[in-house]
Amino acid sequence: MTQDRNFDDIAHKFAKNIYGSDKGGIRQTIVWEELSDALTELGVSSIDTHDGKPLELLDAGGGLAQVSQKIAKLGHNVSLCDLSSEMLQLAKQDIEKAGLLEQYRLIHSPVQEIDQHLDSQVDLVLFHAVMEWLVDPKTALEKVLEQVKPGGIASVMFYNHHGLVLKNVICGNIPHVLKGMPHRKRFKLQPQKGLMPEEVYQWIEEVGFTIKGKAGIRSFNDYIGNMEYMGDYEFEDVLALERQLCRQEPYLSLGRYIHVWAQKSDV
Repeated sequence: MTQDRNFDDIAHKFAKNIYGSDKGGIRQTIVWEELSDALTELGVSSIDTHDGKPLELLDAGGGLAQVSQKIAKLGHNVSLCDLSSEMLQLAKQDIEKAGLLEQYRLIHSPVQEIDQHLDSQVDLVLFHAVMEWLVDPKTALEKVLEQVKPGGIASVMFYNHHGLVLKNVICGNIPHVLKGMPHRKRFKLQPQKGLMPEEVYQWIEEVGFTIKGKAGIRSFNDYIGNMEYMGDYEFEDVLALERQLCRQEPYLSLGRYIHVWAQKSDV
C-alpha cells in the first residue's frame, strides 16, 4: 500500500454496498448502541433532542455521515471531513434531504490535516472504518485524537485482523492466510489490511485516553455459511445474536470490525 485510499472512483457503489445491506444494518445498530453509552458519559441523551449547549462533533473520514446525522438530529453540530470530494457531495445531498445542513460544516481534507480546519477541540470524534485504508494508521489516529478536548470522547472503529483470518479460513483460503493475506485488487471494497486490536487499544491509551467500551461488529453474520442444510433463521435472529454476545470474549475479538470508545483525561 503506497497511498491512502480515496473513494472518488466508487463512491456510489460504496454507498450502496456498505450501507444498503444487512451488514450495514448490523454495523449501524451496534455502533449506535455504543455511541448511546458515550453520549450518556458526556451528559446528553441519545433519545431526546438536546436542549442544552450543543456538542461539537468531528466526523473524521466520515463518508456519507450516516452515524453523525443521527447525532445532528439531536441538535448537535458536526464537522464532516473526508478525502473524497465525491463522498462529500453524496453526504451533502443526504444531509440536506434530512434538513440538517445548517448543523454541518463540510471539510474536503485528509484526516491528517484536520487540525488546519478546526478552530478548537471537539467534544466527540468519530473515526470509523478509516485506518485500514491508510498507509500510516497510527499517525492518523493520533492526529484525530488530538482534536478531542479534555474529558471528551473518541469513537473508533477499525477492520479487524483476526476477523479477516477467520473469514479466509472458513472460505478455505488457507494458502492465502499462510502467505500473510496479501491484498487482492479485485476486491475494491475490501480493506487492504486488518489491524491488530491490541495495537489499536495501545495507541489510544498512549495518548491519554481511557477505554470505556468495546464491541465486535459482525462477530457472527459474516461467518454463516451458505450450505444447503442449515437451520431456519431470520435476519432479526442474527441481529439479536450479535447484540447479545458482541461485547464479550471471544466473540468481541472475532468481529469483522471492532468498535471502541474512550474518554480523554481531563487533566
